Amino acid sequence: MRAQVLEPPGAEQGDSELPRFALVDLEGDARPPEGLEFPMWLKPVKSFSSDLAFRVEDEKEFTEAVDRIREGIGRIGRPFERILARLDLPPEVAEAGGQACLAEEALQGVQVAVEGYVHNGEVVVYGALDSVDYPGSPVFLRHQYPSVLGQDVVARLDDISRRVIAQVGLDSATYSIEYFYDPLTGDINLLEINTRHSQSHAELFEYVDGLPNHDFMVSLGLGREPRMPENRGRYPLAAKWYYRRFTDARVVSVPGREEIDRLTSEIPGLKIKVVPRPGQRLSDMIDQDSYSFELAHIFIGAEDETALRAKYERCVEGLTYEFDDIEAPES
Repeated sequence: MRAQVLEPPGAEQGDSELPRFALVDLEGDARPPEGLEFPMWLKPVKSFSSDLAFRVEDEKEFTEAVDRIREGIGRIGRPFERILARLDLPPEVAEAGGQACLAEEALQGVQVAVEGYVHNGEVVVYGALDSVDYPGSPVFLRHQYPSVLGQDVVARLDDISRRVIAQVGLDSATYSIEYFYDPLTGDINLLEINTRHSQSHAELFEYVDGLPNHDFMVSLGLGREPRMPENRGRYPLAAKWYYRRFTDARVVSVPGREEIDRLTSEIPGLKIKVVPRPGQRLSDMIDQDSYSFELAHIFIGAEDETALRAKYERCVEGLTYEFDDIEAPES
């Protein structure tokens, strides 16, 4: 199906658009949906952490991605279908089911997320964050708060988000909307709406605003109006970095507690979460994207972007991992 220009109540033509998308039939000989152009993303209708999401440039890559998705879609899809079975669904959602696959034309530009909440019908935006990829790769290097986009762009994102959430009727919940902003054309494209806040952003809001975003959801769950932070946090800028490896290996050793404690004592505003375990094969880890393996989540608060990068580089230099390489199987 073709996407249409998103027109919330009062929106002007061109405020925001959606990427063209369509369902992919995983039964039989799956083919690219008619009307969609490469490059495109293939992904399950229900997933997280970019698990089983593939960017494909041609029909060969499309077929390879479909095979991978067929193999793994049931891990999340089957329990998701049990939840869907308890709900009164729109006909098109019921027909697709919980183990369906989407093809979605790739968007261009800067990726940015807007977070907020709704209480008694009032839509509030409490932050905009940038998502930065590894150079030449579709995987996240870091999430950074607050966004470095200009105030006029952030104001447009704020306005669109309020009207979109009001239109879909969400209430008594947090939300996170992902966009692509094209600095060359000024276009804003809406990628997805999450009816929850992002736990990956919690430390960033605490570093900068003095309060993690979990606090908004807790207040809503208690039937209270969420409070906006009265005092700012310790840093004007914060990021969650994803330290990754891009080839498979078996983990021999990871940074120990003494090494982590030394780094966090030497580098102010640093938190480290090591992901793999010794003895584990990286490709056996769950909840990974399709292109890399997470070695550590590194949270950093800093005075500016230069200091932010310097702290990250110093941290990575001090983390000691050992691996046994695994040869790729012959094709």
